Amino acid sequence: MTDHPRGKGQAGDPPPALWTGRATNRLQWVLAAAGAACMALGIELAVDAPWTSGVVALLMSVIGCVAAGLLMLFGTLAFVHVAVKVDKDAMEVRCGHMGVPRRRIPLAQVVGAEFVPKVTPCHWGGWGCRWRPEQGTAVIVRRGEGIVLTLGDGRTFTVTVDDAETAVRVIRDHLRPGASTGTTTAI
Repeated sequence: MTDHPRGKGQAGDPPPALWTGRATNRLQWVLAAAGAACMALGIELAVDAPWTSGVVALLMSVIGCVAAGLLMLFGTLAFVHVAVKVDKDAMEVRCGHMGVPRRRIPLAQVVGAEFVPKVTPCHWGGWGCRWRPEQGTAVIVRRGEGIVLTLGDGRTFTVTVDDAETAVRVIRDHLRPGASTGTTTAI
């Protein structure tokens, strides 16, 4: 397995048979910390608040803080980073530390791969797993370079990942007739 730091995988080099890459968004850690703070506030309210002044209001505050904290914490931790693996059979995308959500796209379903130098969360309506009827599906963890796959049914799949240009070269190499027999041609 080979990681591809920026600057490797130039156009003259044959692409590797297995490519792995990742993208990280450190800002998500701030949002996760805010979620943890909301949970702590909810727990603090439950433990130390005087239950004499309106049990229903206090209970709603506790439940609201804990629920908001859990949503922020786990919702952001799932998209702190994305890991992408391309081999001769498929492109696999795993999000967060647990690898969930996960998407596996067989290369037999791919009709084209494109390098996009600038993908932003604004294009997709934010970070995370996104779907827009006019654009397709995406996993966006940060702004920057990405891969856009065109699938046989006309849909697209976009993912932000470092060294996306090399990933596109590997995908295109695997899509060529004869690629499974080990023959490669530089793009």
